[in-house]
Amino acid sequence: MITLVLLIIGINIVYVSINTLRTILVIKGQRLFASVISVFEVGVYLFGLTIVLKNLDKPVNIIAYCIGYGAGVYIGSLIEQYLALGYVEFQIIVDSVEQDLPRLLREKGYGVTSWSGEGKDGLRLILHVLAKRSNEKKLMKYLNEIAPNAFVISYEPKNFIGGFWTKNIRKF
Repeated sequence: MITLVLLIIGINIVYVSINTLRTILVIKGQRLFASVISVFEVGVYLFGLTIVLKNLDKPVNIIAYCIGYGAGVYIGSLIEQYLALGYVEFQIIVDSVEQDLPRLLREKGYGVTSWSGEGKDGLRLILHVLAKRSNEKKLMKYLNEIAPNAFVISYEPKNFIGGFWTKNIRKF
């Protein structure tokens, strides 16, 4: 009985992890890859569902199915976070237009667009920086070192048109 419960939990973890990744891939525009892994997803799902439906007489099997589902969502999101697919856009605002921040970031290989703006307390330097999502933490750490008082917002862009980065993006 314990073997069956563990099998149900394990199958559901695999199924829902794949389901979570597939959903994220579709959202990120990776339809072909999402379609390929969906074949495996539905196979695992049908295998697990068949086992549960054959053993509905024991409530512990239904509970195992539910536990596996919840764990699969969590593990799938951890896998996606580890893969860090896509890109991240940073908006950085620093307290002086005299800062050498754009040059320092460009030297690290980041695409930077900058301009001056006016904030409550005077002139500000505003930067937009595009990076691979896998470099997000590294860039945040670097920004904290070179501009610890910067105001930083990060978000994921969906589409890219124009600019020098688009040639590089298509290679990934």
